[in-house]
Amino acid sequence: MSDKIKITIDGVVVEVEPGTTVLNAARQIGGNIVPPAMCYYSKLEESGGKCRTCLVKVSKGSEKDPRPMPKLVASCRTTVMDGMEVQNITSPEVIEARKGVVEMLLINHPLDCPICDQAGECHLQDLGFEHGAAQTRYEFKRRTFERVDIGDKIQLHMNRCILCYRCVFTANQITDNRVHGVLGRGDASEIGTYIQQAVDNDFSGNVIDVCPVGALTDKTFRFKNRVWFTKPVDAHRDCPTCSGNVTLWYKGEEVIRVTARKDQYGEVENFICNTCRFDKKATSDWEIEGPSKVRHTSVISSNHYDTMQPLPVIQQKPALIIANQEQFQKTSKQ
Repeated sequence: MSDKIKITIDGVVVEVEPGTTVLNAARQIGGNIVPPAMCYYSKLEESGGKCRTCLVKVSKGSEKDPRPMPKLVASCRTTVMDGMEVQNITSPEVIEARKGVVEMLLINHPLDCPICDQAGECHLQDLGFEHGAAQTRYEFKRRTFERVDIGDKIQLHMNRCILCYRCVFTANQITDNRVHGVLGRGDASEIGTYIQQAVDNDFSGNVIDVCPVGALTDKTFRFKNRVWFTKPVDAHRDCPTCSGNVTLWYKGEEVIRVTARKDQYGEVENFICNTCRFDKKATSDWEIEGPSKVRHTSVISSNHYDTMQPLPVIQQKPALIIANQEQFQKTSKQ
């Protein structure tokens, strides 16, 4: 007799282990059924329940108690029950609520994507595109902060922070001594340290990888290039400190950034040390495995780098040439 629990999400039935959250049950199905998550991180204990972007509607509680839950619930914090039925993308109520959550997250987060190093890899940017509104109803003064260096190679820009706590949990769980956290309460809350450049340990760079927005950035990579002009390649080395499995980001023949490898949900597979991240930026330091897998919806895939031969910018299409000529004639007559 199976001990697994059956749950239906957007009409798709899946069997999961007891204690599984609705979000992880949806991830077993995959595709568009998976709710977005800005604060939940499967590799970090106690994460989730902060951003509310993963809200879903439970239309049936269980077989024993089929009553629907009266309010939308955070799927990263809600445990499945046998016979539970959940609506995500099939519920207009969920889509409207998620739109409101995105509007709230953007209250203090500036839309400075053109100059943000996270552009092209930002989950909030994706959510803003999918659910965001053209205007905000917020009329009060926004919070503003100066950029600060919390480490010799890590810069914090609190203007962009959404207080997901991922960097705090990462420092708590993979380092020996956490020296940064949330200071203040309410609308005065901010990530910080009491002493600048206090973050100094061999795994501190991982707070950059877990940040879903551009609040924590790599100072050695800032403003060097846009991510869609680079080519990510999987590589590894024999590292005594970490797994040594990384992604090298190439611009031409130069490695301009090294990051940990991430899965399809943007979560780090194995945390890497600062030596691999900051000090090993030569191809000779690594054994190259091949191009990284990139989602076709990502702007990085526009380079078609997996073929190592980018498509030509100028394409000989007769219909396009004729249309351009007609448009040129109209413009030149005016």
